Amino acid sequence: MSAATAGTIIAGDDEMTKYFALVPAAGSGARMAAELPKQYLALAGRPLLYHTLKQLAASAQIERVFVVLAPGDGHFAAQDWQPFAGRLEPLFCGGATRAASVFNGLLAVRDLVAADDWILVHDAVRPCLPAAALARLIDTLRDDDAGGLLALPVVDTIKRADADGRVRQTESRDSLWQAQTPQMFRYRVLLEALRAIDPALATDEASAIERLGLHPRLVMGDTRNLKVTYPQDLEMATMILNSTGGA
Repeated sequence: MSAATAGTIIAGDDEMTKYFALVPAAGSGARMAAELPKQYLALAGRPLLYHTLKQLAASAQIERVFVVLAPGDGHFAAQDWQPFAGRLEPLFCGGATRAASVFNGLLAVRDLVAADDWILVHDAVRPCLPAAALARLIDTLRDDDAGGLLALPVVDTIKRADADGRVRQTESRDSLWQAQTPQMFRYRVLLEALRAIDPALATDEASAIERLGLHPRLVMGDTRNLKVTYPQDLEMATMILNSTGGA
């Protein structure tokens, strides 16, 4: 799909447009070095994934939350998802990569989602998404041609390393942003973007969209919207949830 073609898809009556969340949760979280997949680790008395889905399901703007799981995932059924009844739908079609899981999930819901509907892809291990940041993303992008993502300007000094782990040079941080999720794009545009790219090359949805020649909008994110990657991140997430009443 060309950029021009993609740009013609988004026209439509916004009052009829729906918003769906899609959470790829088929990974193993190897960097966590835990027995359970990272998304099922305990956080404030619940699985980490529970808190992530809770933030999305609480939004009145989101029609339904799809969670993409690995085929044969036996952990999901062992949890209590009753609080999300009618709002949450598991899809057991996860792939070997994040991009493959998102693509498979999009195919699985093709009879439920219209071409112009918005898909908000959110990391399974970002359990502290503030409601205000989610609303800001939707409100900013509802009329945008390309879609976009939550992100934060880079504030730390950035160093480029050599092969020996020594500083080769200091990089300018001007115009650099750190990507977060959700990342929000029209269903058909995102589907075609992922169809056209090697899943191993798409580190996030925005990178696939960029290859269509489109320029996703950067929407101010929130420092509390952290991605749990290492064990110490669970401690930080617990403090955030406790301080915001989200636990």
